[in-house]
Amino acid sequence: MYAVIFGKNPLLSEAEFHAFVRRFNLKVGIIDSNRDWMVFNSSPKLERYFHWLGGSLKLVRIVGEGEDAIKELEYAKLFTVSLYGKNDWKLWRKLGSSIKREFKAEGSSKFFKPAKVYSMPAELILKGFPEVKDFVFLFREDGSFWVGETVKVTDPFELKKLDVDRPVQRPILSIPPRLARIMVNLTEVRKGSFLDPFCGIGTVLQEFVLQGLSAYGSDRDPGRIRDAKKNLSWLRKEFRLKNSAHLEVCDARKLKRCFRQRFDAIVTEPYLGEPLRRNPNRGEAIRLANELDRFYYSVFESFGDVLKRNGKVVFVFPAYRLSGGGIYRKERKWLAKLGFEVLGKYTDYEERHRLVRDIHVLGYRG
Repeated sequence: MYAVIFGKNPLLSEAEFHAFVRRFNLKVGIIDSNRDWMVFNSSPKLERYFHWLGGSLKLVRIVGEGEDAIKELEYAKLFTVSLYGKNDWKLWRKLGSSIKREFKAEGSSKFFKPAKVYSMPAELILKGFPEVKDFVFLFREDGSFWVGETVKVTDPFELKKLDVDRPVQRPILSIPPRLARIMVNLTEVRKGSFLDPFCGIGTVLQEFVLQGLSAYGSDRDPGRIRDAKKNLSWLRKEFRLKNSAHLEVCDARKLKRCFRQRFDAIVTEPYLGEPLRRNPNRGEAIRLANELDRFYYSVFESFGDVLKRNGKVVFVFPAYRLSGGGIYRKERKWLAKLGFEVLGKYTDYEERHRLVRDIHVLGYRG
């Protein structure tokens, strides 16, 4: 039995997890869930693939429920305690002391506890793992809880390296590597040819190549293609990869002129409009969305020329945080007219953002 700990966007993380288990053909039976975690049955095969998840922080092996389950934890000289669903300093210390007493019969142990940190970040676990064991308590609303031990964590150092160590960077405009990984999983396509027709400096392409996928990218700006080639050359060297991506200078509205084959999946963040100086009102947001949709309509017509039947598209549309509060998300009925079925929609943004990523997962029915 396992649990997964979701990241800062739990709804998107949960959607990715379900797509991920289908993508890698993992048999998972859901047992219990909360906003921040999910408990399920699965084979140990899951541990081999966990590092390909972008939106989840930890994989936890569950040993039982309630305080008696502490007896089932494996002895460790140095351990830490993570609580999810509870922010209670006294309870956090009490559970750590209970584990220490339980371990006393087997030998001395030390409770590693940075001040008032209720759950260990992956960075700290990786720095100490496996010397420091992370014992996890997952609380339900009624106060009952699951007990387990972290067995895998997402590597934040790798994701940071993919972002800030590459030779060409666009900190504000480029999609985060973690989100690129999430979007690839949302396709549910494990093998096949993948295209990013707005590849920019190559963040999504990096993920294609890292996962050994047949990778293609294009951008209408030759300068961006040169930047993507530099970043992919760096990626191959740093991660000792043999594969790379095929790149073309190409307008996304004319893809069939550049690519003769058809693709299993398209994953991309397109041009989202000029940077916003302030939050728009509803009328302004509608106008901005409608102006961009004239461009997107032509792009999706072009997608139909190069996608296989039942191919997948993960596409970022713009949504807008309004000056009066709330978010404007446009409904796009024209997608169905072009043969695209919306399978899922998820927002991704931070409080300071005026523009919201409205991530659509679509199936192409032709």
